[in-house]
Amino acid sequence: MGALSAKTLLLLLLPIVMLLSLVCAASATNSAHNTFVQCLVNHSEPSHPIAEAIFTPNTPSFSSVLQAYIRNLRFNTSTTRKPFLILTPLHVSHVQAAIICGQKHNLQMKTRSGGHDYEGVSYVAEDPFFILDMFNLRSIEVDIATETAWVQAGATLGEVYYRIAEKSRKHGFPAGVCPTVGVGGHVSGGGYGNMMRKYGTSVDNVVDAQIVDAQGRLLDRKSMGEDLFWAIAGGGGASFGVVLSYKIKLVQVPETVTVFQVQRSLQQNATDIVYNWQHVAPTTSNDLFIRLILEVVKDAHEGTKTVRATFIALFLGDSKTLLSLMSETFPQLGLRQSDCIETTWLRSVLFWDNIDISTPVEILLERQPQALRYLKRKSDYVKKPISKEGWEGIWNKMIELENGVMFFNPYGGRMDEISPSATPLPHRAGNLWKIQYQANWNQPGEVVANHHINVIRELYKFMTPFVSKNPRQAYLNYKDLDLGTNHHGFLSSYSEGSVYGVQYYMDNFNRLVQIKTKVDPGNFFRSEQSIPVLGLVGRAKMVTEKSLISILLCLGANWIWKLSQGRFKRQKTIQ
Repeated sequence: MGALSAKTLLLLLLPIVMLLSLVCAASATNSAHNTFVQCLVNHSEPSHPIAEAIFTPNTPSFSSVLQAYIRNLRFNTSTTRKPFLILTPLHVSHVQAAIICGQKHNLQMKTRSGGHDYEGVSYVAEDPFFILDMFNLRSIEVDIATETAWVQAGATLGEVYYRIAEKSRKHGFPAGVCPTVGVGGHVSGGGYGNMMRKYGTSVDNVVDAQIVDAQGRLLDRKSMGEDLFWAIAGGGGASFGVVLSYKIKLVQVPETVTVFQVQRSLQQNATDIVYNWQHVAPTTSNDLFIRLILEVVKDAHEGTKTVRATFIALFLGDSKTLLSLMSETFPQLGLRQSDCIETTWLRSVLFWDNIDISTPVEILLERQPQALRYLKRKSDYVKKPISKEGWEGIWNKMIELENGVMFFNPYGGRMDEISPSATPLPHRAGNLWKIQYQANWNQPGEVVANHHINVIRELYKFMTPFVSKNPRQAYLNYKDLDLGTNHHGFLSSYSEGSVYGVQYYMDNFNRLVQIKTKVDPGNFFRSEQSIPVLGLVGRAKMVTEKSLISILLCLGANWIWKLSQGRFKRQKTIQ
Protein backbone atom coordinates (compact mmCIF):
# COMPACT_ATOMS: atom_id res chain seq x y z
CA MET A 1 0.00 0.00 0.00
CA GLY A 2 1.36 3.44 -0.90
CA ALA A 3 1.70 6.43 1.38
CA LEU A 4 -1.57 7.95 0.14
CA SER A 5 -3.63 4.83 0.84
CA ALA A 6 -2.07 4.46 4.29
CA LYS A 7 -3.09 8.03 5.03
CA THR A 8 -6.63 7.34 3.85
CA LEU A 9 -6.84 4.24 6.04
CA LEU A 10 -5.65 6.15 9.06
CA LEU A 11 -8.17 8.93 8.53
CA LEU A 12 -11.01 6.40 8.23
CA LEU A 13 -9.99 4.62 11.42
CA LEU A 14 -9.11 7.76 13.36
CA PRO A 15 -12.49 7.94 15.20
CA ILE A 16 -12.03 4.36 16.42
CA VAL A 17 -8.48 5.01 17.53
CA MET A 18 -9.54 8.18 19.38
CA LEU A 19 -12.35 6.27 21.08
CA LEU A 20 -9.91 3.57 22.11
CA SER A 21 -7.65 6.16 23.69
CA LEU A 22 -10.58 7.52 25.69
CA VAL A 23 -11.41 4.00 26.86
CA CYS A 24 -7.83 3.49 28.00
CA ALA A 25 -7.88 6.76 29.97
CA ALA A 26 -11.28 6.05 31.48
CA SER A 27 -10.40 2.51 32.58
CA ALA A 28 -7.78 3.60 35.12
CA THR A 29 -8.77 2.67 38.68
CA ASN A 30 -7.28 3.01 42.10
CA SER A 31 -6.05 -0.57 41.86
CA ALA A 32 -3.66 0.62 39.15
CA HIS A 33 -1.79 2.47 41.87
CA ASN A 34 -0.84 -0.76 43.60
CA THR A 35 -0.02 -2.58 40.40
CA PHE A 36 2.26 0.25 39.28
CA VAL A 37 4.14 0.21 42.58
CA GLN A 38 4.45 -3.56 42.32
CA CYS A 39 5.79 -3.17 38.79
CA LEU A 40 8.48 -0.82 40.07
CA VAL A 41 9.46 -3.33 42.75
CA ASN A 42 9.53 -6.21 40.27
CA HIS A 43 11.73 -4.37 37.78
CA SER A 44 14.33 -3.00 40.21
CA GLU A 45 17.37 -4.83 41.51
CA PRO A 46 16.86 -6.49 44.92
CA SER A 47 20.34 -5.33 45.91
CA HIS A 48 19.09 -1.74 45.55
CA PRO A 49 15.59 -1.74 47.12
CA ILE A 50 13.29 0.79 45.46
CA ALA A 51 10.62 0.96 48.14
CA GLU A 52 12.24 3.80 50.07
CA ALA A 53 12.38 5.89 46.88
CA ILE A 54 8.62 5.67 46.28
CA PHE A 55 6.28 8.38 47.58
CA THR A 56 2.53 8.12 47.10
CA PRO A 57 -0.18 10.56 48.20
CA ASN A 58 -0.64 8.31 51.22
CA THR A 59 3.00 8.78 52.24
CA PRO A 60 3.25 11.42 55.03
CA SER A 61 6.18 13.16 53.34
CA PHE A 62 4.60 13.17 49.85
CA SER A 63 3.72 16.89 49.89
CA SER A 64 7.09 17.98 51.24
CA VAL A 65 8.93 15.93 48.61
CA LEU A 66 6.73 17.39 45.87
CA GLN A 67 7.14 20.98 47.04
CA ALA A 68 10.87 20.75 47.79
CA TYR A 69 11.80 21.43 44.17
CA ILE A 70 8.94 23.65 43.02
CA ARG A 71 10.61 26.96 42.16
CA ASN A 72 7.62 28.81 40.70
CA LEU A 73 4.79 29.36 43.18
CA ARG A 74 2.30 29.56 40.29
CA PHE A 75 2.43 25.77 40.26
CA ASN A 76 2.22 25.16 43.99
CA THR A 77 -1.48 25.74 44.60
CA SER A 78 -4.30 23.57 45.92
CA THR A 79 -5.77 23.35 42.42
CA THR A 80 -2.53 22.33 40.67
CA ARG A 81 -2.84 18.71 39.57
CA LYS A 82 -0.65 16.47 41.70
CA PRO A 83 1.36 13.46 40.51
CA PHE A 84 0.13 9.91 40.85
CA LEU A 85 3.46 9.06 42.51
CA ILE A 86 6.95 10.49 43.04
CA LEU A 87 10.00 8.29 42.51
CA THR A 88 13.32 9.60 43.83
CA PRO A 89 15.79 7.10 42.34
CA LEU A 90 18.81 6.03 44.34
CA HIS A 91 20.25 3.80 41.63
CA VAL A 92 20.17 3.49 37.85
CA SER A 93 17.93 0.41 38.15
CA HIS A 94 15.25 2.65 39.68
CA VAL A 95 15.32 4.86 36.61
CA GLN A 96 15.11 1.83 34.35
CA ALA A 97 12.14 0.49 36.30
CA ALA A 98 10.36 3.85 36.04
CA ILE A 99 10.71 3.89 32.26
CA ILE A 100 9.62 0.27 31.80
CA CYS A 101 6.64 0.54 34.16
CA GLY A 102 5.61 3.98 32.95
CA GLN A 103 5.21 2.61 29.44
CA LYS A 104 3.58 -0.60 30.61
CA HIS A 105 0.94 1.29 32.60
CA ASN A 106 0.56 4.18 30.12
CA LEU A 107 1.49 6.82 32.68
CA GLN A 108 3.21 10.01 31.68
CA MET A 109 6.58 10.53 33.35
CA LYS A 110 7.98 13.94 34.23
CA THR A 111 11.72 14.14 34.96
CA ARG A 112 12.82 16.81 37.43
CA SER A 113 16.37 17.79 38.37
CA GLY A 114 16.34 21.23 40.01
CA GLY A 115 12.77 22.33 39.34
CA HIS A 116 13.72 25.68 37.82
CA ASP A 117 11.84 25.17 34.57
CA TYR A 118 9.79 28.33 34.35
CA GLU A 119 6.51 26.70 33.30
CA GLY A 120 6.66 23.80 35.75
CA VAL A 121 6.56 21.17 33.02
CA SER A 122 8.84 18.85 35.03
CA TYR A 123 6.26 18.46 37.77
CA VAL A 124 2.84 19.44 36.35
CA ALA A 125 0.65 17.69 33.75
CA GLU A 126 -2.98 17.40 32.70
CA ASP A 127 -2.95 13.62 32.27
CA PRO A 128 -2.22 11.10 35.04
CA PHE A 129 1.52 11.29 35.62
CA PHE A 130 4.34 10.55 37.99
CA ILE A 131 7.52 12.45 38.76
CA LEU A 132 11.00 10.99 38.45
CA ASP A 133 12.86 13.34 40.78
CA MET A 134 16.62 13.08 40.33
CA PHE A 135 17.79 14.96 43.43
CA ASN A 136 19.33 11.89 45.07
CA LEU A 137 21.53 11.24 42.04
CA ARG A 138 23.96 14.12 42.48
CA SER A 139 27.48 12.73 42.70
CA ILE A 140 30.31 14.87 41.30
CA GLU A 141 33.67 13.33 40.39
CA VAL A 142 36.29 15.94 39.50
CA ASP A 143 39.51 14.88 37.75
CA ILE A 144 41.90 17.82 37.53
CA ALA A 145 44.52 15.73 35.74
CA THR A 146 42.22 15.37 32.71
CA GLU A 147 40.36 18.64 33.40
CA THR A 148 37.02 16.85 33.35
CA ALA A 149 34.26 15.92 35.77
CA TRP A 150 31.38 13.44 35.77
CA VAL A 151 28.32 15.20 37.17
CA GLN A 152 24.99 13.50 37.84
CA ALA A 153 21.80 15.19 36.71
CA GLY A 154 20.46 15.86 40.22
CA ALA A 155 23.47 17.95 41.27
CA THR A 156 23.08 21.71 41.42
CA LEU A 157 25.36 24.23 39.74
CA GLY A 158 26.43 25.50 43.17
CA GLU A 159 27.54 22.00 44.14
CA VAL A 160 29.46 21.63 40.88
CA TYR A 161 31.29 24.93 41.34
CA TYR A 162 32.11 24.12 44.97
CA ARG A 163 33.49 20.66 44.16
CA ILE A 164 35.63 22.00 41.32
CA ALA A 165 37.07 24.69 43.59
CA GLU A 166 37.85 22.04 46.22
CA LYS A 167 40.31 20.56 43.76
CA SER A 168 41.58 23.67 41.99
CA ARG A 169 41.48 27.46 42.22
CA LYS A 170 42.35 27.65 38.55
CA HIS A 171 39.40 25.75 37.09
CA GLY A 172 35.72 26.46 36.60
CA PHE A 173 32.83 25.58 34.34
CA PRO A 174 30.79 27.87 32.05
CA ALA A 175 27.22 27.57 33.30
CA GLY A 176 24.51 29.60 34.98
CA VAL A 177 24.71 32.14 37.78
CA CYS A 178 21.93 30.65 39.92
CA PRO A 179 23.51 28.03 42.23
CA THR A 180 20.31 26.04 42.89
CA VAL A 181 19.62 25.18 39.25
CA GLY A 182 19.80 21.44 38.53
CA VAL A 183 22.48 20.20 36.17
CA GLY A 184 20.17 17.88 34.24
CA GLY A 185 17.81 20.52 32.89
CA HIS A 186 20.39 23.27 32.65
CA VAL A 187 22.93 21.40 30.55
CA SER A 188 20.48 19.46 28.39
CA GLY A 189 18.72 22.71 27.46
CA GLY A 190 21.88 24.55 26.46
CA GLY A 191 23.10 26.21 29.63
CA TYR A 192 24.81 29.59 29.51
CA GLY A 193 26.43 31.92 32.00
CA ASN A 194 28.83 34.80 32.36
CA MET A 195 31.76 32.94 30.80
CA MET A 196 30.03 32.11 27.52
CA ARG A 197 31.84 34.84 25.59
CA LYS A 198 35.09 33.18 26.64
CA TYR A 199 34.20 29.48 26.55
CA GLY A 200 30.78 29.09 24.95
CA THR A 201 27.77 27.49 26.59
CA SER A 202 27.63 24.51 28.93
CA VAL A 203 26.85 22.10 26.08
CA ASP A 204 29.88 23.33 24.16
CA ASN A 205 31.89 21.82 27.01
CA VAL A 206 30.23 18.40 27.34
CA VAL A 207 32.31 15.44 26.18
CA ASP A 208 30.25 12.41 27.27
CA ALA A 209 26.96 11.47 28.89
CA GLN A 210 25.00 8.58 30.34
CA ILE A 211 21.34 8.12 29.44
CA VAL A 212 18.65 5.52 30.01
CA ASP A 213 16.66 5.21 26.79
CA ALA A 214 13.08 4.16 26.08
CA GLN A 215 14.11 0.50 26.15
CA GLY A 216 15.62 0.87 29.60
CA ARG A 217 19.20 0.57 28.36
CA LEU A 218 22.02 2.48 30.04
CA LEU A 219 24.07 4.10 27.28
CA ASP A 220 27.16 6.28 27.08
CA ARG A 221 28.30 8.40 24.15
CA LYS A 222 29.85 5.46 22.34
CA SER A 223 26.88 3.13 22.71
CA MET A 224 24.18 5.74 22.13
CA GLY A 225 25.81 7.09 18.98
CA GLU A 226 26.65 10.61 17.93
CA ASP A 227 23.12 11.54 16.85
CA LEU A 228 21.57 10.94 20.26
CA PHE A 229 24.55 12.47 22.04
CA TRP A 230 24.16 15.57 19.86
CA ALA A 231 20.45 15.75 20.66
CA ILE A 232 20.76 15.62 24.46
CA ALA A 233 23.42 18.32 24.51
CA GLY A 234 21.11 21.25 23.89
CA GLY A 235 17.94 19.65 22.56
CA GLY A 236 16.35 18.96 25.93
CA GLY A 237 17.36 15.59 27.35
CA ALA A 238 13.89 14.79 28.69
CA SER A 239 12.59 14.39 25.11
CA PHE A 240 14.89 11.45 24.45
CA GLY A 241 15.39 9.58 27.71
CA VAL A 242 16.60 10.15 31.24
CA VAL A 243 20.06 11.68 31.34
CA LEU A 244 21.87 10.33 34.39
CA SER A 245 25.08 12.31 34.09
CA TYR A 246 27.25 14.49 31.91
CA LYS A 247 31.00 14.43 31.57
CA ILE A 248 32.01 18.07 31.40
CA LYS A 249 35.23 19.73 30.30
CA LEU A 250 36.60 22.13 32.89
CA VAL A 251 37.96 25.51 31.79
CA GLN A 252 40.80 27.68 33.03
CA VAL A 253 40.01 30.64 35.26
CA PRO A 254 42.51 33.08 36.83
CA GLU A 255 43.05 32.99 40.58
CA THR A 256 41.80 36.58 40.70
CA VAL A 257 38.70 37.79 38.90
CA THR A 258 36.92 41.15 39.15
CA VAL A 259 33.22 41.88 39.48
CA PHE A 260 31.26 45.11 39.57
CA GLN A 261 27.71 46.40 39.66
CA VAL A 262 26.97 49.96 38.58
CA GLN A 263 23.54 51.57 38.35
CA ARG A 264 22.46 54.56 36.27
CA SER A 265 19.00 56.09 35.93
CA LEU A 266 17.62 58.07 33.00
CA GLN A 267 18.50 61.19 34.96
CA GLN A 268 22.11 59.93 35.09
CA ASN A 269 22.45 59.66 31.31
CA ALA A 270 21.31 56.01 31.09
CA THR A 271 20.15 56.45 27.49
CA ASP A 272 23.62 57.26 26.17
CA ILE A 273 25.26 54.65 28.38
CA VAL A 274 22.89 51.87 27.27
CA TYR A 275 23.25 52.95 23.64
CA ASN A 276 27.01 52.54 23.93
CA TRP A 277 26.75 49.30 25.93
CA GLN A 278 25.05 47.55 23.01
CA HIS A 279 28.04 48.29 20.78
CA VAL A 280 30.69 47.41 23.38
CA ALA A 281 29.36 44.37 25.23
CA PRO A 282 29.30 41.95 22.24
CA THR A 283 32.65 43.12 20.84
CA THR A 284 34.89 43.77 23.84
CA SER A 285 37.47 41.35 25.26
CA ASN A 286 36.21 37.78 25.60
CA ASP A 287 37.29 37.97 29.24
CA LEU A 288 34.58 40.54 29.98
CA PHE A 289 30.86 39.85 30.32
CA ILE A 290 28.58 42.81 31.11
CA ARG A 291 24.94 42.02 31.74
CA LEU A 292 22.42 44.86 31.53
CA ILE A 293 19.25 44.88 33.64
CA LEU A 294 16.48 47.38 32.93
CA GLU A 295 13.69 48.02 35.43
CA VAL A 296 11.33 50.78 36.56
CA VAL A 297 12.02 52.43 39.93
CA LYS A 298 11.12 55.65 41.69
CA ASP A 299 13.54 58.53 41.23
CA ALA A 300 15.22 59.16 44.58
CA HIS A 301 14.88 62.95 44.31
CA GLU A 302 11.68 63.59 42.39
CA GLY A 303 9.69 60.53 43.47
CA THR A 304 8.54 59.91 39.89
CA LYS A 305 8.95 56.68 37.95
CA THR A 306 12.14 56.28 35.96
CA VAL A 307 14.12 53.50 34.32
CA ARG A 308 17.23 52.22 36.07
CA ALA A 309 19.97 50.47 34.14
CA THR A 310 22.14 48.07 36.15
CA PHE A 311 25.43 46.90 34.69
CA ILE A 312 26.77 43.76 36.36
CA ALA A 313 30.00 42.24 35.13
CA LEU A 314 32.53 39.46 35.47
CA PHE A 315 36.07 40.07 34.25
CA LEU A 316 38.53 37.19 34.12
CA GLY A 317 41.43 39.26 35.40
CA ASP A 318 42.42 41.93 37.92
CA SER A 319 40.80 45.33 38.41
CA LYS A 320 43.72 47.31 37.03
CA THR A 321 43.46 45.54 33.68
CA LEU A 322 39.69 45.91 33.71
CA LEU A 323 39.79 49.66 34.39
CA SER A 324 42.22 50.16 31.54
CA LEU A 325 39.98 48.19 29.19
CA MET A 326 36.85 50.05 30.27
CA SER A 327 38.39 53.51 29.93
CA GLU A 328 39.39 52.61 26.39
CA THR A 329 36.21 50.88 25.21
CA PHE A 330 33.37 51.99 27.49
CA PRO A 331 34.26 55.30 29.18
CA GLN A 332 30.58 56.36 29.19
CA LEU A 333 29.91 54.09 32.17
CA GLY A 334 32.47 55.92 34.30
CA LEU A 335 33.70 52.80 36.09
CA ARG A 336 35.89 53.54 39.12
CA GLN A 337 38.29 51.50 41.19
CA SER A 338 35.86 51.71 44.11
CA ASP A 339 33.23 49.94 41.98
CA CYS A 340 35.46 46.93 41.46
CA ILE A 341 35.76 43.88 43.71
CA GLU A 342 38.64 41.49 43.22
CA THR A 343 37.82 37.97 44.35
CA THR A 344 38.05 34.30 43.40
CA TRP A 345 35.97 32.82 40.63
CA LEU A 346 34.02 30.76 43.18
CA ARG A 347 33.12 33.80 45.28
CA SER A 348 32.08 35.67 42.16
CA VAL A 349 29.20 33.19 42.00
CA LEU A 350 27.96 34.59 45.32
CA PHE A 351 28.16 38.14 43.99
CA TRP A 352 26.09 37.26 40.92
CA ASP A 353 23.44 35.62 43.08
CA ASN A 354 23.12 38.73 45.29
CA ILE A 355 24.77 36.96 48.23
CA ASP A 356 27.24 38.86 50.42
CA ILE A 357 30.60 37.99 48.94
CA SER A 358 32.08 37.39 52.40
CA THR A 359 29.54 34.63 53.12
CA PRO A 360 31.11 31.17 53.62
CA VAL A 361 31.17 29.45 50.24
CA GLU A 362 29.43 26.44 51.75
CA ILE A 363 26.20 28.31 51.03
CA LEU A 364 26.62 27.00 47.48
CA LEU A 365 25.78 23.54 48.82
CA GLU A 366 22.36 24.70 49.97
CA ARG A 367 19.74 23.47 47.53
CA GLN A 368 16.92 25.89 48.36
CA PRO A 369 16.80 29.32 46.63
CA GLN A 370 17.05 32.45 48.75
CA ALA A 371 13.39 33.23 48.01
CA LEU A 372 10.47 31.71 46.12
CA ARG A 373 8.17 33.83 43.97
CA TYR A 374 5.40 33.67 41.44
CA LEU A 375 6.96 34.32 38.05
CA LYS A 376 6.66 34.39 34.29
CA ARG A 377 9.52 34.47 31.78
CA LYS A 378 9.92 35.07 28.05
CA SER A 379 12.95 35.45 25.78
CA ASP A 380 14.21 37.11 22.60
CA TYR A 381 17.36 37.58 20.55
CA VAL A 382 18.58 40.91 19.19
CA LYS A 383 20.61 41.09 15.99
CA LYS A 384 20.77 44.84 15.26
CA PRO A 385 21.63 47.79 17.54
CA ILE A 386 18.68 49.85 18.72
CA SER A 387 18.64 53.59 17.97
CA LYS A 388 18.44 56.17 20.75
CA GLU A 389 14.90 56.94 19.66
CA GLY A 390 14.13 53.25 19.96
CA TRP A 391 15.52 53.16 23.50
CA GLU A 392 13.47 56.22 24.48
CA GLY A 393 10.35 54.46 23.23
CA ILE A 394 11.28 51.43 25.33
CA TRP A 395 11.68 53.63 28.41
CA ASN A 396 8.23 55.10 27.88
CA LYS A 397 6.66 51.67 27.49
CA MET A 398 8.40 50.29 30.56
CA ILE A 399 7.29 53.23 32.68
CA GLU A 400 3.73 52.81 31.40
CA LEU A 401 3.73 49.09 32.32
CA GLU A 402 5.83 49.63 35.45
CA ASN A 403 6.39 45.99 36.44
CA GLY A 404 8.28 44.38 33.55
CA VAL A 405 12.03 43.75 33.87
CA MET A 406 14.47 42.91 31.07
CA PHE A 407 17.85 41.17 31.35
CA PHE A 408 20.24 41.64 28.43
CA ASN A 409 23.03 39.07 28.06
CA PRO A 410 25.69 39.91 25.46
CA TYR A 411 26.91 37.41 22.88
CA GLY A 412 29.95 37.67 20.61
CA GLY A 413 33.37 36.25 21.35
CA ARG A 414 33.45 32.46 21.41
CA MET A 415 29.73 32.35 20.60
CA ASP A 416 30.48 33.76 17.14
CA GLU A 417 32.94 30.94 16.42
CA ILE A 418 30.70 27.92 16.98
CA SER A 419 28.53 26.60 14.15
CA PRO A 420 24.74 26.87 14.69
CA SER A 421 24.52 23.14 13.94
CA ALA A 422 27.33 22.05 16.27
CA THR A 423 24.70 21.52 18.97
CA PRO A 424 20.89 21.79 18.89
CA LEU A 425 21.30 25.27 20.43
CA PRO A 426 21.42 27.37 17.23
CA HIS A 427 21.78 30.92 18.55
CA ARG A 428 25.37 31.78 17.70
CA ALA A 429 26.93 34.31 15.32
CA GLY A 430 24.75 37.25 14.39
CA ASN A 431 23.21 37.68 17.83
CA LEU A 432 24.20 40.77 19.79
CA TRP A 433 22.43 39.75 22.95
CA LYS A 434 19.64 37.67 24.44
CA ILE A 435 16.74 39.17 26.35
CA GLN A 436 15.07 37.56 29.33
CA TYR A 437 11.75 39.19 30.22
CA GLN A 438 10.85 38.85 33.89
CA ALA A 439 7.64 39.28 35.83
CA ASN A 440 7.89 38.55 39.56
CA TRP A 441 5.25 38.91 42.24
CA ASN A 442 4.56 37.70 45.77
CA GLN A 443 0.78 37.81 46.08
CA PRO A 444 -1.31 34.70 45.36
CA GLY A 445 -4.44 34.74 43.25
CA GLU A 446 -5.45 34.49 39.60
CA VAL A 447 -6.21 38.21 39.21
CA VAL A 448 -2.74 39.24 40.36
CA ALA A 449 -1.11 36.54 38.23
CA ASN A 450 -3.00 37.53 35.09
CA HIS A 451 -2.01 41.18 35.59
CA HIS A 452 1.71 40.43 35.78
CA ILE A 453 1.64 37.89 32.98
CA ASN A 454 -0.21 40.30 30.70
CA VAL A 455 2.30 43.06 31.50
CA ILE A 456 5.21 40.91 30.38
CA ARG A 457 3.32 39.79 27.28
CA GLU A 458 2.63 43.40 26.36
CA LEU A 459 6.29 44.35 26.84
CA TYR A 460 7.29 41.34 24.70
CA LYS A 461 4.86 42.45 22.00
CA PHE A 462 6.21 46.02 22.10
CA MET A 463 9.77 44.72 21.53
CA THR A 464 8.80 42.99 18.27
CA PRO A 465 10.44 45.55 15.93
CA PHE A 466 13.79 45.26 17.75
CA VAL A 467 14.25 41.48 17.87
CA SER A 468 14.84 38.50 15.58
CA LYS A 469 12.25 37.69 12.93
CA ASN A 470 11.15 34.79 10.72
CA PRO A 471 11.24 33.06 13.08
CA ARG A 472 11.23 35.09 16.26
CA GLN A 473 13.75 33.05 18.21
CA ALA A 474 13.57 31.88 21.83
CA TYR A 475 15.83 30.17 24.36
CA LEU A 476 14.79 26.66 25.41
CA ASN A 477 15.77 27.02 29.06
CA TYR A 478 13.56 30.08 29.37
CA LYS A 479 10.56 27.85 28.85
CA ASP A 480 7.55 29.77 27.55
CA LEU A 481 4.29 27.97 26.83
CA ASP A 482 2.98 31.09 25.09
CA LEU A 483 4.99 29.89 22.09
CA GLY A 484 2.74 26.87 21.70
CA THR A 485 2.04 23.49 23.26
CA ASN A 486 1.81 19.97 21.93
CA HIS A 487 -1.15 17.68 22.56
CA HIS A 488 0.71 14.79 20.89
CA GLY A 489 -2.22 13.85 18.68
CA PHE A 490 -1.93 11.14 16.06
CA LEU A 491 -1.80 13.58 13.17
CA SER A 492 -0.99 16.92 14.79
CA SER A 493 2.09 16.26 16.93
CA TYR A 494 4.67 17.37 14.37
CA SER A 495 2.74 20.45 13.23
CA GLU A 496 2.10 21.58 16.81
CA GLY A 497 5.69 20.84 17.81
CA SER A 498 7.16 22.78 14.92
CA VAL A 499 5.47 26.00 16.12
CA TYR A 500 7.65 26.26 19.23
CA GLY A 501 10.37 23.92 17.97
CA VAL A 502 11.54 26.19 15.16
CA GLN A 503 11.75 29.13 17.56
CA TYR A 504 13.88 27.18 20.01
CA TYR A 505 16.01 25.19 17.53
CA MET A 506 15.61 26.83 14.10
CA ASP A 507 17.17 24.63 11.38
CA ASN A 508 18.12 21.98 13.94
CA PHE A 509 14.48 21.13 14.70
CA ASN A 510 13.94 18.56 11.95
CA ARG A 511 17.11 16.69 12.84
CA LEU A 512 15.90 16.50 16.44
CA VAL A 513 12.54 15.14 15.24
CA GLN A 514 14.26 12.44 13.20
CA ILE A 515 16.39 11.39 16.16
CA LYS A 516 13.38 11.43 18.49
CA THR A 517 11.36 9.26 16.12
CA LYS A 518 14.20 6.76 15.96
CA VAL A 519 15.01 6.45 19.67
CA ASP A 520 11.52 6.94 21.16
CA PRO A 521 8.97 6.04 18.45
CA GLY A 522 6.26 5.53 21.08
CA ASN A 523 6.77 9.11 22.34
CA PHE A 524 6.98 8.04 25.97
CA PHE A 525 9.27 10.94 26.81
CA ARG A 526 6.91 13.79 26.15
CA SER A 527 5.81 17.08 27.63
CA GLU A 528 3.99 20.23 26.60
CA GLN A 529 7.00 21.35 24.54
CA SER A 530 8.98 18.19 23.92
CA ILE A 531 10.40 17.16 20.56
CA PRO A 532 7.59 15.43 18.64
CA VAL A 533 7.80 12.18 16.72
CA LEU A 534 6.86 12.08 13.07
CA GLY A 535 3.09 11.78 12.70
CA LEU A 536 1.37 8.53 11.84
CA VAL A 537 1.03 9.59 8.22
CA GLY A 538 4.76 10.05 7.88
CA ARG A 539 5.55 6.91 9.84
CA ALA A 540 3.08 4.83 7.82
CA LYS A 541 5.75 4.56 5.16
CA MET A 542 7.76 2.48 7.60
CA VAL A 543 4.83 0.20 8.49
CA THR A 544 3.52 -2.50 6.15
CA GLU A 545 -0.15 -2.68 5.30
CA LYS A 546 -0.43 -6.02 7.03
CA SER A 547 1.04 -4.89 10.34
CA LEU A 548 -0.96 -1.64 10.35
CA ILE A 549 -4.27 -3.41 9.74
CA SER A 550 -3.42 -6.12 12.26
CA ILE A 551 -2.70 -3.60 14.98
CA LEU A 552 -5.87 -1.60 14.39
CA LEU A 553 -8.09 -4.68 14.07
CA CYS A 554 -6.65 -6.08 17.28
CA LEU A 555 -7.38 -2.84 19.11
CA GLY A 556 -10.86 -2.71 17.62
CA ALA A 557 -11.62 -6.32 18.63
CA ASN A 558 -10.51 -5.59 22.17
CA TRP A 559 -12.82 -2.57 22.31
CA ILE A 560 -15.78 -4.56 20.96
CA TRP A 561 -15.16 -7.32 23.51
CA LYS A 562 -15.18 -4.79 26.35
CA LEU A 563 -18.39 -3.32 25.01
CA SER A 564 -20.04 -6.75 24.89
CA GLN A 565 -19.02 -7.41 28.46
CA GLY A 566 -20.64 -4.20 29.65
CA ARG A 567 -17.27 -2.73 30.56
CA PHE A 568 -17.55 0.33 28.38
CA LYS A 569 -18.24 2.62 31.31
CA ARG A 570 -16.50 5.77 32.31
CA GLN A 571 -14.51 5.08 35.42
CA LYS A 572 -12.75 7.36 37.82
CA THR A 573 -9.35 8.38 36.54
CA ILE A 574 -6.24 8.27 38.65
CA GLN A 575 -5.88 11.38 40.75
